Amino acid sequence: MIKYDNYKDSEIEWLGQIPEHWKIRRIKNIGSVNGRVGWKALKANEYVDQGYFFLSTPNIKNVNIDFVNVNYITAFRYYESPEIMLKEGDVLLVKDGSTLGIVNVIRSLPAAGTVNSSIAVLRIKRTNSIFIYYSLLSSYIQNIIQLKKDGMGVPHLFQRDINQFNILIPPLPEQKAIAQYLDDKTQAIDKKVTLLKQKISYYKELRKSIINKAVTKGLTPGVEMKESEIGIKIPSTWNQFRLKDIGILYSGLSGKSGDDFNQDDNENNKSFIPFTNILANTYISDENIGNVVVFPSEKQNKVKVNDLFFLMSSEGYEDIGKSALLDHHLEETYLNSFCKGFRITNKSCSPAFLNYLLQSRSYRQLLSIEGKGFTRINLKMEKVSDFCVYLPNQKAEQIAIANYLDEKTTQIDSIISNIEQQIEKLKELRKTLINDVVTGKIKVA
Repeated sequence: MIKYDNYKDSEIEWLGQIPEHWKIRRIKNIGSVNGRVGWKALKANEYVDQGYFFLSTPNIKNVNIDFVNVNYITAFRYYESPEIMLKEGDVLLVKDGSTLGIVNVIRSLPAAGTVNSSIAVLRIKRTNSIFIYYSLLSSYIQNIIQLKKDGMGVPHLFQRDINQFNILIPPLPEQKAIAQYLDDKTQAIDKKVTLLKQKISYYKELRKSIINKAVTKGLTPGVEMKESEIGIKIPSTWNQFRLKDIGILYSGLSGKSGDDFNQDDNENNKSFIPFTNILANTYISDENIGNVVVFPSEKQNKVKVNDLFFLMSSEGYEDIGKSALLDHHLEETYLNSFCKGFRITNKSCSPAFLNYLLQSRSYRQLLSIEGKGFTRINLKMEKVSDFCVYLPNQKAEQIAIANYLDEKTTQIDSIISNIEQQIEKLKELRKTLINDVVTGKIKVA
Protein backbone atom coordinates (compact mmCIF):
# COMPACT_ATOMS: atom_id res chain seq x y z
CA MET A 1 0.00 0.00 0.00
CA ILE A 2 1.44 3.35 -1.09
CA LYS A 3 0.81 6.42 1.06
CA TYR A 4 1.28 10.11 0.33
CA ASP A 5 4.47 11.83 1.54
CA ASN A 6 2.78 14.53 3.59
CA TYR A 7 -0.57 14.79 5.38
CA LYS A 8 -2.45 17.55 7.17
CA ASP A 9 -5.30 17.68 9.66
CA SER A 10 -8.62 17.88 7.80
CA GLU A 11 -10.34 19.33 10.89
CA ILE A 12 -13.23 16.97 10.09
CA GLU A 13 -13.60 14.31 12.78
CA TRP A 14 -14.49 11.40 10.51
CA LEU A 15 -11.72 12.14 8.04
CA GLY A 16 -8.71 12.70 10.24
CA GLN A 17 -5.62 13.48 8.20
CA ILE A 18 -5.72 14.02 4.43
CA PRO A 19 -2.99 14.52 1.80
CA GLU A 20 -1.39 17.93 2.27
CA HIS A 21 -2.07 19.15 -1.28
CA TRP A 22 -5.76 18.11 -1.31
CA LYS A 23 -8.51 20.67 -0.72
CA ILE A 24 -11.92 20.36 0.89
CA ARG A 25 -14.88 21.76 -1.07
CA ARG A 26 -18.61 21.62 -0.48
CA ILE A 27 -20.81 20.27 -3.25
CA LYS A 28 -22.34 23.71 -3.73
CA ASN A 29 -18.86 25.10 -4.55
CA ILE A 30 -18.14 22.57 -7.28
CA GLY A 31 -21.55 22.12 -8.88
CA SER A 32 -25.33 22.26 -8.57
CA VAL A 33 -27.92 20.00 -6.97
CA ASN A 34 -31.39 19.80 -8.50
CA GLY A 35 -34.41 17.56 -8.19
CA ARG A 36 -37.99 17.33 -9.32
CA VAL A 37 -39.92 19.57 -6.91
CA GLY A 38 -42.99 18.16 -5.18
CA TRP A 39 -45.71 19.80 -7.24
CA LYS A 40 -44.04 18.49 -10.41
CA ALA A 41 -43.99 14.88 -9.21
CA LEU A 42 -44.91 12.38 -11.92
CA LYS A 43 -48.08 10.29 -11.68
CA ALA A 44 -48.54 6.85 -13.25
CA ASN A 45 -51.45 8.05 -15.40
CA GLU A 46 -49.06 10.49 -17.12
CA TYR A 47 -46.80 7.77 -18.51
CA VAL A 48 -46.80 7.38 -22.29
CA ASP A 49 -45.63 4.61 -24.62
CA GLN A 50 -43.04 6.80 -26.35
CA GLY A 51 -41.43 10.05 -25.38
CA TYR A 52 -38.70 11.11 -22.99
CA PHE A 53 -37.49 8.47 -20.54
CA PHE A 54 -37.12 9.09 -16.84
CA LEU A 55 -35.06 7.15 -14.33
CA SER A 56 -36.31 5.93 -10.97
CA THR A 57 -34.42 4.24 -8.14
CA PRO A 58 -34.56 0.67 -9.57
CA ASN A 59 -32.92 1.96 -12.77
CA ILE A 60 -29.80 3.24 -10.97
CA LYS A 61 -29.38 0.77 -8.09
CA ASN A 62 -26.93 -1.50 -9.94
CA VAL A 63 -23.45 -0.68 -11.24
CA ASN A 64 -24.75 -0.09 -14.77
CA ILE A 65 -27.75 2.18 -15.23
CA ASP A 66 -30.78 0.41 -16.72
CA PHE A 67 -31.96 2.55 -19.64
CA VAL A 68 -34.21 -0.22 -21.00
CA ASN A 69 -36.83 -0.85 -18.31
CA VAL A 70 -37.89 2.77 -18.01
CA ASN A 71 -41.12 4.73 -18.21
CA TYR A 72 -41.73 7.65 -20.57
CA ILE A 73 -43.28 11.11 -20.25
CA THR A 74 -44.45 13.76 -22.67
CA ALA A 75 -42.34 16.58 -24.10
CA PHE A 76 -44.26 19.08 -21.94
CA ARG A 77 -43.29 17.28 -18.73
CA TYR A 78 -39.71 16.91 -19.92
CA TYR A 79 -39.20 20.56 -20.85
CA GLU A 80 -40.90 22.01 -17.76
CA SER A 81 -37.85 20.98 -15.68
CA PRO A 82 -34.74 21.89 -17.73
CA GLU A 83 -32.53 21.76 -14.62
CA ILE A 84 -32.88 17.96 -14.47
CA MET A 85 -32.63 17.17 -18.19
CA LEU A 86 -29.89 14.58 -18.02
CA LYS A 87 -26.41 15.12 -19.43
CA GLU A 88 -23.36 12.90 -19.58
CA GLY A 89 -21.36 13.33 -16.40
CA ASP A 90 -24.40 13.96 -14.18
CA VAL A 91 -24.12 12.23 -10.79
CA LEU A 92 -27.39 10.76 -9.52
CA LEU A 93 -28.16 10.38 -5.81
CA VAL A 94 -31.31 8.79 -4.33
CA LYS A 95 -32.67 11.24 -1.78
CA ASP A 96 -35.94 9.58 -0.75
CA GLY A 97 -37.09 6.26 0.65
CA SER A 98 -35.48 3.18 2.15
CA THR A 99 -32.78 3.11 -0.57
CA LEU A 100 -31.54 6.58 0.36
CA GLY A 101 -27.90 7.08 -0.63
CA ILE A 102 -27.73 4.97 -3.81
CA VAL A 103 -25.35 6.70 -6.24
CA ASN A 104 -24.68 6.40 -9.95
CA VAL A 105 -23.25 8.49 -12.77
CA ILE A 106 -24.31 9.07 -16.38
CA ARG A 107 -21.34 7.77 -18.36
CA SER A 108 -23.25 7.77 -21.66
CA LEU A 109 -26.76 8.89 -22.54
CA PRO A 110 -28.70 6.82 -25.10
CA ALA A 111 -31.49 9.39 -25.52
CA ALA A 112 -33.05 12.47 -23.93
CA GLY A 113 -34.26 11.78 -20.42
CA THR A 114 -34.82 12.99 -16.88
CA VAL A 115 -35.40 11.61 -13.35
CA ASN A 116 -38.31 11.14 -10.98
CA SER A 117 -38.70 12.97 -7.68
CA SER A 118 -36.69 10.46 -5.62
CA ILE A 119 -33.40 11.27 -7.39
CA ALA A 120 -31.20 14.37 -7.12
CA VAL A 121 -29.07 15.40 -10.11
CA LEU A 122 -25.58 16.69 -9.24
CA ARG A 123 -23.97 18.58 -12.11
CA ILE A 124 -20.26 18.99 -11.40
CA LYS A 125 -18.05 21.80 -12.81
CA ARG A 126 -14.28 21.79 -13.28
CA THR A 127 -14.10 18.50 -11.38
CA ASN A 128 -14.10 14.91 -12.60
CA SER A 129 -17.65 13.59 -12.16
CA ILE A 130 -16.50 9.95 -11.92
CA PHE A 131 -14.27 10.95 -9.01
CA ILE A 132 -17.26 12.67 -7.32
CA TYR A 133 -19.36 9.56 -7.92
CA TYR A 134 -16.81 7.44 -6.06
CA SER A 135 -16.54 10.09 -3.33
CA LEU A 136 -20.29 9.86 -2.70
CA LEU A 137 -19.96 6.07 -2.49
CA SER A 138 -17.33 6.37 0.24
CA SER A 139 -18.14 5.27 3.78
CA TYR A 140 -17.38 8.83 4.88
CA ILE A 141 -20.23 10.35 2.80
CA GLN A 142 -22.60 7.39 3.20
CA ASN A 143 -22.34 7.71 7.00
CA ILE A 144 -23.25 11.40 6.73
CA ILE A 145 -26.24 10.52 4.54
CA GLN A 146 -27.51 8.09 7.17
CA LEU A 147 -27.17 10.76 9.88
CA LYS A 148 -28.99 13.33 7.75
CA LYS A 149 -32.05 11.16 7.28
CA ASP A 150 -35.28 12.83 8.30
CA GLY A 151 -36.43 10.56 11.12
CA MET A 152 -40.16 11.07 10.58
CA GLY A 153 -42.01 9.00 7.98
CA VAL A 154 -40.27 8.25 4.71
CA PRO A 155 -36.48 8.84 4.94
CA HIS A 156 -35.53 12.01 3.06
CA LEU A 157 -32.35 13.87 2.20
CA PHE A 158 -32.81 17.60 1.57
CA GLN A 159 -30.99 19.28 -1.31
CA ARG A 160 -29.58 21.81 1.15
CA ASP A 161 -27.93 18.94 3.03
CA ILE A 162 -26.43 17.52 -0.17
CA ASN A 163 -25.02 20.94 -0.99
CA GLN A 164 -23.18 20.97 2.35
CA PHE A 165 -21.35 17.66 1.80
CA ASN A 166 -17.59 18.18 2.14
CA ILE A 167 -15.68 16.47 -0.67
CA LEU A 168 -11.92 16.00 -0.78
CA ILE A 169 -10.55 17.45 -4.00
CA PRO A 170 -7.09 16.52 -5.33
CA PRO A 171 -5.71 18.20 -8.48
CA LEU A 172 -7.69 17.35 -11.62
CA PRO A 173 -5.06 14.99 -13.15
CA GLU A 174 -5.04 13.07 -9.88
CA GLN A 175 -8.86 12.94 -9.84
CA LYS A 176 -8.82 11.37 -13.30
CA ALA A 177 -6.14 8.86 -12.27
CA ILE A 178 -8.13 7.90 -9.16
CA ALA A 179 -11.35 7.55 -11.18
CA GLN A 180 -9.64 5.29 -13.71
CA TYR A 181 -7.96 3.24 -10.99
CA LEU A 182 -11.25 2.68 -9.17
CA ASP A 183 -13.04 1.86 -12.42
CA ASP A 184 -10.48 -0.84 -13.13
CA LYS A 185 -10.42 -2.26 -9.61
CA THR A 186 -14.19 -2.19 -9.00
CA GLN A 187 -14.94 -3.71 -12.40
CA ALA A 188 -12.62 -6.60 -11.57
CA ILE A 189 -14.37 -7.09 -8.21
CA ASP A 190 -17.83 -6.77 -9.79
CA LYS A 191 -16.92 -9.41 -12.37
CA LYS A 192 -15.95 -11.84 -9.60
CA VAL A 193 -19.21 -11.07 -7.75
CA THR A 194 -21.23 -11.68 -10.93
CA LEU A 195 -19.58 -15.06 -11.46
CA LEU A 196 -20.23 -16.03 -7.84
CA LYS A 197 -23.89 -14.99 -8.14
CA GLN A 198 -24.17 -17.17 -11.23
CA LYS A 199 -22.83 -20.08 -9.17
CA ILE A 200 -25.47 -19.42 -6.53
CA SER A 201 -28.19 -19.44 -9.19
CA TYR A 202 -26.87 -22.76 -10.49
CA TYR A 203 -26.90 -24.37 -7.03
CA LYS A 204 -30.38 -23.02 -6.26
CA GLU A 205 -31.70 -24.52 -9.48
CA LEU A 206 -29.92 -27.79 -8.66
CA ARG A 207 -31.56 -27.76 -5.23
CA LYS A 208 -35.00 -27.27 -6.77
CA SER A 209 -34.40 -30.06 -9.29
CA ILE A 210 -33.27 -32.55 -6.64
CA ILE A 211 -36.32 -31.80 -4.48
CA ASN A 212 -38.73 -31.96 -7.41
CA LYS A 213 -37.39 -35.27 -8.67
CA ALA A 214 -37.39 -36.96 -5.26
CA VAL A 215 -40.90 -35.94 -4.20
CA THR A 216 -42.55 -36.74 -7.55
CA LYS A 217 -40.61 -39.85 -8.64
CA GLY A 218 -39.23 -41.28 -5.40
CA LEU A 219 -35.77 -42.76 -4.85
CA THR A 220 -36.28 -46.17 -6.49
CA PRO A 221 -35.37 -46.19 -10.21
CA GLY A 222 -37.46 -48.08 -12.75
CA VAL A 223 -40.76 -48.09 -10.83
CA GLU A 224 -44.02 -48.09 -12.74
CA MET A 225 -45.40 -44.57 -13.20
CA LYS A 226 -48.93 -43.21 -13.68
CA GLU A 227 -50.42 -39.90 -14.77
CA SER A 228 -51.79 -37.89 -11.85
CA GLU A 229 -54.78 -35.54 -11.84
CA ILE A 230 -52.46 -32.55 -11.52
CA GLY A 231 -50.63 -33.36 -14.75
CA ILE A 232 -47.39 -34.90 -13.48
CA LYS A 233 -46.26 -38.54 -13.54
CA ILE A 234 -45.84 -40.23 -10.18
CA PRO A 235 -45.14 -43.80 -8.98
CA SER A 236 -48.22 -45.95 -9.46
CA THR A 237 -48.33 -46.97 -5.76
CA TRP A 238 -48.62 -43.40 -4.47
CA ASN A 239 -51.98 -42.26 -3.13
CA GLN A 240 -53.92 -39.06 -3.68
CA PHE A 241 -55.11 -36.85 -0.82
CA ARG A 242 -56.59 -33.40 -0.35
CA LEU A 243 -54.79 -31.44 2.33
CA LYS A 244 -58.07 -31.30 4.28
CA ASP A 245 -57.98 -35.13 4.35
CA ILE A 246 -54.65 -35.25 6.18
CA GLY A 247 -54.79 -32.21 8.45
CA ILE A 248 -56.46 -28.97 9.50
CA LEU A 249 -55.63 -25.36 8.71
CA TYR A 250 -55.66 -22.72 11.43
CA SER A 251 -55.22 -18.95 11.43
CA GLY A 252 -52.34 -16.84 12.62
CA LEU A 253 -52.60 -13.92 15.03
CA SER A 254 -55.75 -11.81 14.81
CA GLY A 255 -56.77 -8.43 16.20
CA LYS A 256 -53.21 -7.12 16.55
CA SER A 257 -51.92 -3.62 15.77
CA GLY A 258 -48.36 -2.39 15.35
CA ASP A 259 -48.28 -1.31 19.01
CA ASP A 260 -48.63 -4.93 20.15
CA PHE A 261 -45.25 -5.97 18.76
CA ASN A 262 -41.71 -5.74 20.18
CA GLN A 263 -42.67 -4.68 23.71
CA ASP A 264 -39.77 -6.41 25.41
CA ASP A 265 -40.69 -5.24 28.93
CA ASN A 266 -44.38 -6.22 28.77
CA GLU A 267 -45.20 -9.13 31.09
CA ASN A 268 -47.63 -10.48 28.49
CA ASN A 269 -44.99 -10.53 25.77
CA LYS A 270 -44.97 -13.81 23.82
CA SER A 271 -43.05 -15.25 20.87
CA PHE A 272 -44.38 -15.43 17.31
CA ILE A 273 -43.08 -16.75 13.99
CA PRO A 274 -42.75 -13.91 11.43
CA PHE A 275 -43.46 -14.50 7.75
CA THR A 276 -39.78 -13.91 6.90
CA ASN A 277 -38.88 -17.05 8.86
CA ILE A 278 -41.21 -19.08 6.65
CA LEU A 279 -40.07 -17.34 3.48
CA ALA A 280 -36.36 -17.95 4.06
CA ASN A 281 -36.29 -21.47 5.50
CA THR A 282 -37.25 -25.09 4.94
CA TYR A 283 -37.38 -25.59 8.72
CA ILE A 284 -38.37 -22.82 11.13
CA SER A 285 -35.31 -21.12 12.60
CA ASP A 286 -34.96 -20.07 16.25
CA GLU A 287 -32.87 -17.11 15.09
CA ASN A 288 -35.86 -15.28 13.58
CA ILE A 289 -38.56 -15.16 16.26
CA GLY A 290 -40.51 -11.99 17.06
CA ASN A 291 -42.32 -10.68 20.14
CA VAL A 292 -46.01 -9.84 20.49
CA VAL A 293 -48.29 -8.99 23.40
CA VAL A 294 -50.89 -11.74 23.96
CA PHE A 295 -53.16 -11.41 27.00
CA PRO A 296 -54.30 -14.52 28.92
CA SER A 297 -57.94 -13.86 27.95
CA GLU A 298 -57.21 -13.92 24.19
CA LYS A 299 -58.09 -16.88 22.00
CA GLN A 300 -55.11 -17.27 19.67
CA ASN A 301 -53.72 -20.39 18.04
CA LYS A 302 -50.42 -21.67 19.43
CA VAL A 303 -48.03 -23.53 17.15
CA LYS A 304 -46.95 -27.11 17.79
CA VAL A 305 -44.05 -29.28 16.69
CA ASN A 306 -44.59 -30.77 13.19
CA ASP A 307 -46.93 -27.95 12.15
CA LEU A 308 -46.50 -26.63 8.62
CA PHE A 309 -46.90 -22.93 7.88
CA PHE A 310 -48.00 -21.26 4.64
CA LEU A 311 -47.52 -17.71 3.38
CA MET A 312 -51.07 -16.69 2.50
CA SER A 313 -50.24 -13.13 1.42
CA SER A 314 -47.26 -11.88 -0.55
CA GLU A 315 -46.09 -9.05 -2.79
CA GLY A 316 -45.42 -11.49 -5.66
CA TYR A 317 -46.40 -14.88 -7.04
CA GLU A 318 -42.94 -16.32 -6.41
CA ASP A 319 -43.46 -16.37 -2.63
CA ILE A 320 -47.17 -17.09 -2.29
CA GLY A 321 -47.91 -20.45 -0.67
CA LYS A 322 -44.30 -20.96 0.47
CA SER A 323 -44.20 -23.46 3.34
CA ALA A 324 -41.88 -24.23 6.23
CA LEU A 325 -41.96 -26.92 8.93
CA LEU A 326 -41.58 -26.54 12.68
CA ASP A 327 -39.54 -29.65 13.52
CA HIS A 328 -38.92 -28.89 17.21
CA HIS A 329 -40.85 -27.70 20.26
CA LEU A 330 -41.32 -23.98 20.91
CA GLU A 331 -42.68 -22.75 24.22
CA GLU A 332 -45.97 -20.77 23.77
CA THR A 333 -45.39 -19.39 20.32
CA TYR A 334 -47.87 -17.90 17.85
CA LEU A 335 -48.00 -17.35 14.09
CA ASN A 336 -47.86 -14.20 11.95
CA SER A 337 -51.26 -12.98 10.71
CA PHE A 338 -50.16 -13.23 7.03
CA CYS A 339 -49.77 -17.00 7.49
CA LYS A 340 -51.79 -20.14 8.12
CA GLY A 341 -50.76 -23.14 10.13
CA PHE A 342 -51.40 -26.73 9.02
CA ARG A 343 -51.60 -29.45 11.66
CA ILE A 344 -51.28 -32.98 10.31
CA THR A 345 -53.83 -35.42 11.75
CA ASN A 346 -53.21 -38.35 9.41
CA LYS A 347 -50.56 -40.52 11.08
CA SER A 348 -49.51 -42.05 7.75
CA CYS A 349 -48.16 -38.69 6.51
CA SER A 350 -44.60 -37.56 7.21
CA PRO A 351 -44.57 -33.78 7.92
CA ALA A 352 -41.04 -33.42 6.51
CA PHE A 353 -41.97 -35.18 3.24
CA LEU A 354 -45.13 -33.09 2.84
CA ASN A 355 -43.13 -29.91 3.40
CA TYR A 356 -40.61 -30.85 0.70
CA LEU A 357 -43.47 -31.86 -1.61
CA LEU A 358 -45.11 -28.45 -1.21
CA GLN A 359 -41.76 -26.70 -1.80
CA SER A 360 -41.10 -28.61 -5.04
CA ARG A 361 -41.17 -26.80 -8.38
CA SER A 362 -44.24 -28.70 -9.59
CA TYR A 363 -46.33 -27.93 -6.51
CA ARG A 364 -45.10 -24.34 -6.12
CA GLN A 365 -46.33 -23.63 -9.65
CA LEU A 366 -49.73 -25.12 -8.87
CA LEU A 367 -50.06 -23.11 -5.64
CA SER A 368 -49.02 -19.83 -7.27
CA ILE A 369 -51.80 -20.24 -9.86
CA GLU A 370 -54.31 -20.04 -7.00
CA GLY A 371 -52.99 -16.67 -5.86
CA LYS A 372 -55.21 -13.66 -6.55
CA GLY A 373 -54.74 -9.93 -6.14
CA PHE A 374 -53.19 -6.78 -7.56
CA THR A 375 -51.07 -4.88 -5.02
CA ARG A 376 -50.75 -8.04 -2.87
CA ILE A 377 -51.23 -11.66 -3.89
CA ASN A 378 -53.47 -13.67 -1.56
CA LEU A 379 -54.39 -17.34 -1.15
CA LYS A 380 -57.81 -18.33 0.09
CA MET A 381 -58.03 -20.86 2.90
CA GLU A 382 -60.39 -23.15 1.00
CA LYS A 383 -57.98 -23.29 -1.97
CA VAL A 384 -55.24 -24.62 0.28
CA SER A 385 -57.58 -27.09 1.98
CA ASP A 386 -58.64 -28.52 -1.38
CA PHE A 387 -55.11 -28.73 -2.69
CA CYS A 388 -54.28 -32.18 -4.11
CA VAL A 389 -51.10 -34.00 -3.04
CA TYR A 390 -49.66 -37.47 -3.74
CA LEU A 391 -47.88 -39.43 -1.01
CA PRO A 392 -46.00 -42.74 -1.05
CA ASN A 393 -48.30 -45.36 0.49
CA GLN A 394 -45.61 -46.31 3.01
CA LYS A 395 -44.64 -43.69 5.59
CA ALA A 396 -41.17 -45.23 5.77
CA GLU A 397 -40.63 -44.29 2.12
CA GLN A 398 -41.75 -40.72 2.83
CA ILE A 399 -39.28 -40.48 5.72
CA ALA A 400 -36.47 -41.93 3.58
CA ILE A 401 -37.10 -39.33 0.86
CA ALA A 402 -37.20 -36.50 3.44
CA ASN A 403 -33.94 -37.70 5.03
CA TYR A 404 -32.30 -37.91 1.60
CA LEU A 405 -33.40 -34.35 0.81
CA ASP A 406 -32.24 -33.11 4.22
CA GLU A 407 -28.77 -34.40 3.42
CA LYS A 408 -28.65 -33.08 -0.15
CA THR A 409 -30.13 -29.66 0.57
CA THR A 410 -27.90 -29.17 3.62
CA GLN A 411 -24.85 -29.79 1.43
CA ILE A 412 -26.09 -27.36 -1.22
CA ASP A 413 -27.11 -24.73 1.36
CA SER A 414 -23.63 -24.94 2.87
CA ILE A 415 -22.05 -24.34 -0.53
CA ILE A 416 -24.38 -21.39 -1.19
CA SER A 417 -23.64 -19.92 2.25
CA ASN A 418 -19.90 -20.18 1.56
CA ILE A 419 -20.30 -18.40 -1.79
CA GLU A 420 -22.44 -15.69 -0.17
CA GLN A 421 -19.68 -15.09 2.39
CA GLN A 422 -17.19 -14.71 -0.46
CA ILE A 423 -19.48 -12.16 -2.10
CA GLU A 424 -19.83 -10.19 1.14
CA LYS A 425 -16.04 -10.10 1.56
CA LEU A 426 -15.64 -8.81 -2.01
CA LYS A 427 -18.32 -6.15 -1.44
CA GLU A 428 -16.59 -5.07 1.75
CA LEU A 429 -13.25 -4.96 -0.07
CA ARG A 430 -14.87 -2.78 -2.75
CA LYS A 431 -16.26 -0.35 -0.15
CA THR A 432 -12.97 -0.17 1.74
CA LEU A 433 -10.97 0.37 -1.44
CA ILE A 434 -13.19 3.22 -2.62
CA ASN A 435 -13.18 4.89 0.78
CA ASP A 436 -9.42 4.65 1.29
CA VAL A 437 -8.59 5.98 -2.18
CA VAL A 438 -11.00 8.96 -2.27
CA THR A 439 -10.06 10.02 1.27
CA GLY A 440 -6.33 9.82 0.54
CA LYS A 441 -5.49 6.98 2.90
CA ILE A 442 -3.77 5.20 0.03
CA LYS A 443 -2.15 6.69 -3.05
CA VAL A 444 -2.80 5.60 -6.61
CA ALA A 445 0.59 4.92 -8.12
